[in-house]
Amino acid sequence: MAEVDNKVPAAVRTEFGKGFARRLRAAGQIPAVIYGHGSDTRHVSLPAHQVGLLLRKKNAVLDLQIEGKSQLVLVKDVQKDPVHMIIEHIDLVEIIKGETVVVEVPVHVVGTALSGTVVELDIKTLHLQAEAMHIPEYVEVDIEGALPGFKVHVADVKLPAGVFVVGETDGLVVHVHTPRGVDMGETAEELQAELADDAAHADHKEELHAAQHDAEKAAADADAELSGAKAEAEKDAE
Repeated sequence: MAEVDNKVPAAVRTEFGKGFARRLRAAGQIPAVIYGHGSDTRHVSLPAHQVGLLLRKKNAVLDLQIEGKSQLVLVKDVQKDPVHMIIEHIDLVEIIKGETVVVEVPVHVVGTALSGTVVELDIKTLHLQAEAMHIPEYVEVDIEGALPGFKVHVADVKLPAGVFVVGETDGLVVHVHTPRGVDMGETAEELQAELADDAAHADHKEELHAAQHDAEKAAADADAELSGAKAEAEKDAE
């Protein structure tokens, strides 16, 4: 899919109210408000089609063209009609290149766990601090080949350079388990324990065989010695 230009023409609006907002949307425009950095709140209208395409990306950054000047903004909130899912209003916050912002970023699970297991996504988004112009669209958690018992905590999630978790890092993001009442066989830990037990048993078996061999040899030597003594006694009797 071709990249959508984030340079968006924005018209300053001085009219407000639900009726005016409806007329704007009917004309293919979306009402929006800009705030932040101590500036006065500004009300603008944006082209609905272009902005709708840009909003497919989480935490979209728009380069608004307002009366011949450029203003970078971060999409902070989008209100939609709950039935028709039409964008009704957008909240925008001013940003400056180089500054850091705190945003909510989705977690995507990639890869396939062991067949028959259940993958639970316990935390669907992470609060991250990132440079305003380099906000990750999402972060990935790889579960390829994961066995029951596999877990990924917030601290384990791989993040791009310069991106940091905001808040606690011990939360469970993803875990893999077996369906309730289903025996999936051995886990990796159980398999290792069983192999170690088998190895120990094999060593013990070899020790038993060696001891048995030594005992049999000693018994044979004793029998031979006894037979020799008996034959010597019989010879002396003659």
